[in-house]
Amino acid sequence: MRVIVCGAGQVGSTIARHLGSEGMHVTVIDISQELARKVGESYDVIGLTGNASHPGVLERAGAMDADLLIAVTQSDEVNMVACQVAYSLFAVKRRIARLRHVGYLAPGRRGLYAAEHLPIDIIISPEIEIAEGIVRRLKTPGAFDVVSMADGRVQLLGIHCNTARCQFVGQSYYELSARGPNSGMVIVAVVREGRAFIPSRDDRVELADDAYVVAPTEQLPHVMKAFGHDEEMSRHLVIVGGGNIGIHLARKLREGGQSTNIKIIEYGRDRAEEIASELGDSAVVINGDALDRAVLEEANVGSAGTIVAVTNDDETNIFASVLAKKAGCPRAITLVNKRTYEPFMSTLGIDAVVSPSEVTISTVLRHVRGSNVSALYTLREDFGEVVEAEIATSSRLLGSPLSQLALPSGMIVGAVVRDGRVIIPHGDTIFQAGDHIVALVTYADLRKAVALISGETKAKLW
Repeated sequence: MRVIVCGAGQVGSTIARHLGSEGMHVTVIDISQELARKVGESYDVIGLTGNASHPGVLERAGAMDADLLIAVTQSDEVNMVACQVAYSLFAVKRRIARLRHVGYLAPGRRGLYAAEHLPIDIIISPEIEIAEGIVRRLKTPGAFDVVSMADGRVQLLGIHCNTARCQFVGQSYYELSARGPNSGMVIVAVVREGRAFIPSRDDRVELADDAYVVAPTEQLPHVMKAFGHDEEMSRHLVIVGGGNIGIHLARKLREGGQSTNIKIIEYGRDRAEEIASELGDSAVVINGDALDRAVLEEANVGSAGTIVAVTNDDETNIFASVLAKKAGCPRAITLVNKRTYEPFMSTLGIDAVVSPSEVTISTVLRHVRGSNVSALYTLREDFGEVVEAEIATSSRLLGSPLSQLALPSGMIVGAVVRDGRVIIPHGDTIFQAGDHIVALVTYADLRKAVALISGETKAKLW
């Protein structure tokens, strides 16, 4: 498969690394000679300097033979034109574009992306997806990550084991998952001291572990309480940053009927006036610097249930969150772009980290993986993926109980969805063709897992 990735920033280079490692022929285009050179030297891909929307540049990138174009530059307009040129001049089969500006994403403007207008097959809107993810976190206090799968029937939860009320401390992770049908959950992965792993028979729950759990949606309150989390949803929320994410978040909370007192801190005066006019009485907008204690006091951040810091600047988000926590705010959700900051977040007291690049990468990979993959979430870029996939009629998972299947060591099934019903699997579970399974698969065993699910003799990932 031949893929052109437009944009060699953090998102584009990570996508290129994934696809290149999976045997695809990948060419990455970037206007920056340094970024293009770096991605070409770092991964098994070709780096090309140029404007990704120019026909000549796309031709040099091999657009005439390309199967897929992924446009994730910093410019919406470049991404859109690149898709148009790829379709009109080179007949590239599929085109994915990241679009950020609200004006391009309004529901009434979706007709713009039809083949006869702007031929984009898949639109990725990270700001909207991030806002939706934050809403899920707000609704499930105590979880640092919440991903909805199987049309909302199944949830992937990231839960801090950081309270003495956790019932599981000292117990075997393996036994907890073996009791899945009774406990209503399966623990698919653990992060301990920065290292992610699938728990073995000898691994026991320790305080400060981060556990990734798959559970039916209706079991969420039970699961969270068992891990020692019974916090109530915040009714007083402070949002730092009145950009696209902050506005989308405020809107979604109001659309969901949440009776939340919302205050937004926005540094730019013109922008503050604009969003105050747009949101009306649904939020209080404060013009000022979120790193100024007087501004935080004006927002009454010490009495807020949660601070959500989503500006375009990582340092502002981090320090505003730390200041809010010191003022008495019990929970901080913080947007961070730079992966180098990730190891320090827990020591700073930040409860949940949101990564725009991970959201975009997960969405792109879901559409690249194949038609039988309905949902996908990258669980730490160097570890693996949680996927929802349909079991094919030729799958080698059929015919034998789960306990007798030779699953790869890097694959663990967390849930089965059959005819709209969620089943927590156990050793006697027998899969049926058409079942949707939610499973964690490490990158080391990704090809083996795909081959088992699809029944292909060769483990194709696309």
